[in-house]
This record gives sequence, C-alpha cells and structure tokens, in this order.
Amino acid sequence: MALIGVRAEGDTSAIAKALDAFSDIDYLVVTAGSFDLICEVVVEDDAALLALTNRIRTVPGIRSTETFIYLSLMKQTYAWGTR
Repeated sequence: MALIGVRAEGDTSAIAKALDAFSDIDYLVVTAGSFDLICEVVVEDDAALLALTNRIRTVPGIRSTETFIYLSLMKQTYAWGTR
C-alpha cells in the first residue's frame, strides 16, 4: 500500500476524473494544502508502484507526485459518516 500526493495545475475535477479510471487507485480525494489530490493505492510490488506513478505522471495537468510507501499499517478504522 502507498499514498501518492499529486500536485496539479488547472482543473482538479478533470484530473480526478482521469485518475478515477485507474483501477489500482482505491481512494482518491481532492485536497487543500501541499497536494491537490491524494491517492491511496494497493499494488503487487515496487515495480507495479513505479509503473503506476509513471502512468499517473502522464495525466495532463499533473506537475509532480510524491509517494509515501506504507511500511506497517498500525491502525485502520471504517467509521463513515458524520458524528
């Protein structure tokens, strides 16, 4: 698993739509802050992660990516909705 931060220029909705078509991206959000979008991915190995990041970088409007590889998943909860 990895988290990929995406810095973009232009219409983030169009970029998000393009990234939504990537089957290896499980979670995709448009954000504020240092990254314009964040993708959570699950891939088979490092080679697959490299191939995915190279594909992501070909999407028009993407300026750069930064990948955070998960070394150990310490906690994951599914508590959807508002409180």
